[in-house]
Amino acid sequence: MTAQILFALSLLITLAVFAFTMRRIFFNFRYTKKKKLTDYPARIRETFKVAIAQQKIFRHPVMGFVHALVFWGFMVILFGSIEMVVDGLFGTERSFAVLGWFYDFLMATGDVFAAIIAISILIFMFRRIFLHVKRFYGPEMKPVSKADANLTLSFILLLMLSLLGMNAFYLLEMHNTGQSFEGVFPVSQSLADLFVGMSDKGIIFWHHFNWWFHILLIFIFANVLPYSKHFHVFMSVPNVLVSRIEPLGKVDNMDSITKEVKLMLDPAAPMDAGGEETVEKFGVSDANDINWVNYMNALSCTECGRCTAVCPANITGKLLSPRKIVMDVRARMKEKGAGLMKEGAAFDDGKSLIGDYISEEELWACTMCNACAQECPININQPSLILDMRRYLVLEQSKAPSGLNTAFTNIENNGAPWQYSPEDRMNWADELFINKQA
Repeated sequence: MTAQILFALSLLITLAVFAFTMRRIFFNFRYTKKKKLTDYPARIRETFKVAIAQQKIFRHPVMGFVHALVFWGFMVILFGSIEMVVDGLFGTERSFAVLGWFYDFLMATGDVFAAIIAISILIFMFRRIFLHVKRFYGPEMKPVSKADANLTLSFILLLMLSLLGMNAFYLLEMHNTGQSFEGVFPVSQSLADLFVGMSDKGIIFWHHFNWWFHILLIFIFANVLPYSKHFHVFMSVPNVLVSRIEPLGKVDNMDSITKEVKLMLDPAAPMDAGGEETVEKFGVSDANDINWVNYMNALSCTECGRCTAVCPANITGKLLSPRKIVMDVRARMKEKGAGLMKEGAAFDDGKSLIGDYISEEELWACTMCNACAQECPININQPSLILDMRRYLVLEQSKAPSGLNTAFTNIENNGAPWQYSPEDRMNWADELFINKQA
C-alpha cells in the first residue's frame, strides 16, 4: 500500500507539473491568427504516410532507417509504460497479461526494440560527439542546443537500459520463486542468464530498483521535453496532421487584399453582409501575428538542420537559415508570451520578430523554392513564415529590394513589370507582319 501511495503521489506531481507547463505553452495559441483546416481524410493519410510510416526520414536511407526504428520502438514500448502506470496504482504485476498471445507479442517486440533503441542512441551520440555532422552546426546552434541533444539522448538510453534490466530481473525473480512469468522477453532472457548466481534479495532489489528508476525517469523525461527541442516527441504527429496538404509551390492569397482587388474590378459587387472587416496589419512582424499552424510548426521543430542543409541560399553563403527562422519564432513567442499572459494582447515590450530576431537580409535571400519544406521530416512550412514577413515589409513598411521596387513602380504606372508604355508593347512585332489589331 505504501508503494501505491508513493506512486500515486509521483504520478500526481508529474501530471500537475506537466499541466502547468502545457498551460503556459498553449496559452500563446490564443494570440495567434486563425487558420481553417480542410480535407481531413487527406490529412489523416498524410499523417500515416509522413508521421507513422516515417516516409520523409528515409531520404537519408541508413540514418533514416535507424531513426524510424527508434520511433516505431517508442510506439510499442508505450504499451508497457501504460501497463506500469496501472500496476503502480493498483499494486498489480503485469496486469495486461490477460490479453494473452497479443500481450506476448507486444512484450517480445518491445523487448527487442528496447535493445535496438539503446544501440541506436549510442550511434546518435557517437555521430554528434565525434563525427561533427555539418547540419548539426550553424550560427543559430548555441552550446545549449548541443547539451540539450546529449541530455535527451542520455535520458532515452537510461530508459532503455532500465527497461531491459527490469525485465531481466523480473524473469529471475519469477524463476527463483517458482512462479510462471507473463510475456516473452528474448533479449532480457539472455541478459538474465548473466545474473543467475545472484542472491534472491539482490534479484528482488534490482527488479524493484529498475522498475522505479524506469517509471520515475519517464515522469521526469515527460516534464523535461517541453523545455527541450525534443518537444517534437509529443508534437510531431499532431503537427503533420495540421500541416500543409496543398502543393508546396502554391501561394496563399491574403483575403483582405483579394476582397479589395475584386471590388476594384467590379465596384458593383455586393459587400459581405457582416460589413467590411478591419485589417489591423498586413503580414507578420512579430510572433503573435503568425497563425496557429505556424506556431505549432515552431513548437515541433527538433532543429535537425535538414531544411538548412538543402537551402540553396544558405549553401551559397547567404545569411538565410530556414531552421533559424523557425527557432526564432519559437524563441520570440516564448519571450513575449509571459507578457501577453500578464497584460493581454496590448502588451508591447519594444521588440519584434523582424529586426530583433530576423533580419531583412535573411528574408529576402529566400528563393521560395520550398526545398526546406519538402525536406522537413514533420512537414514544417518555413516559406509560409518568410512570405508573411516579406508581406509585412512591403505592405506595411514599403521596404523591398531595389529590383522589386522598380517592378512595383512599373506595375503601378504601366500595368506590367516592364518599363515600357502599354502602347509600345507590340513594337517588337513591327517587322514580323503581325496584325496588331487582331
